Amino acid sequence: MSKSENNILYRRIIRSYFSSVISISLVLFLVGTVGVLIVNARSVSNYFRENITVSAILSVEADEADASALADIIEDAGYVRGVRIITKEEGVEEMKEILGEDFLDVFEVNPVPVSLELQISAEYIVTDSLRVIEDALYAYPEVEEVVYQQSLVELLNANIEKIGLVAGVFVLLLLFISVVLINNTVRLNVYAKRFTIHAMRLVGATKSFISAPFVTQAFFQGLISGAIADVFILGALYLIRNEFYQLFSLFDAMMLGLVMIAVIVLGVLICMVSTAAGVRSLVSLTRNELYY
Repeated sequence: MSKSENNILYRRIIRSYFSSVISISLVLFLVGTVGVLIVNARSVSNYFRENITVSAILSVEADEADASALADIIEDAGYVRGVRIITKEEGVEEMKEILGEDFLDVFEVNPVPVSLELQISAEYIVTDSLRVIEDALYAYPEVEEVVYQQSLVELLNANIEKIGLVAGVFVLLLLFISVVLINNTVRLNVYAKRFTIHAMRLVGATKSFISAPFVTQAFFQGLISGAIADVFILGALYLIRNEFYQLFSLFDAMMLGLVMIAVIVLGVLICMVSTAAGVRSLVSLTRNELYY
């Protein structure tokens, strides 16, 4: 074989290997992206839940000192993440935005009471728990009314459950498709070298001896593909950080690291197992079967 023919063959091998690595990397990138979303789904859902607040409106006679004393008591409750005092002046400003600047003209005294805005822990943002919290707040004589968006709570919880179910099915389907695609890509690469495998068998090479170089190559192929997929994932996270910093701050760095390690391990395992299975199936082929 001439030098030019060797160069052409070498370029074809490199091109085939490169295209396989990119194909596997893209599949692993999709798996890793979904994995990042799944492992951080709880943090994201908690973020939306904890943005729902419960307002405890005090009686008109209560002043800021009463509100401060009550806030100190309520903050010790296990279901409360934080308490904010809404003064009468702040309440007036909020009412002006809703009713207009002159809404106070019909009143002789300021009718807006002091109120407490409670940020509730995410695990308590369910209808039954909020009813218990509501009853507990009404037990304080200063509390005149407890207000929260019950319909929003029910809608949020229902949607989170639906999203969780759909995401679970999607992850299983994506994993199945990923395994099939990577397996087919690897097996096609092995099948392209069936004549080399047949020649090695003719000279007396054992199955393990024939498989060893292919499995080693598959190991590095999966390792490189997983590393490239991780680079893509980091790039996507960088874009999220720039555009949606508050959402990015919810992500757990340790879980992100575990997902990226899992992507590399998954790529290596699928490539090695698929290659080993493909080589073993080709070793047993007869000469005539190599052409079909």
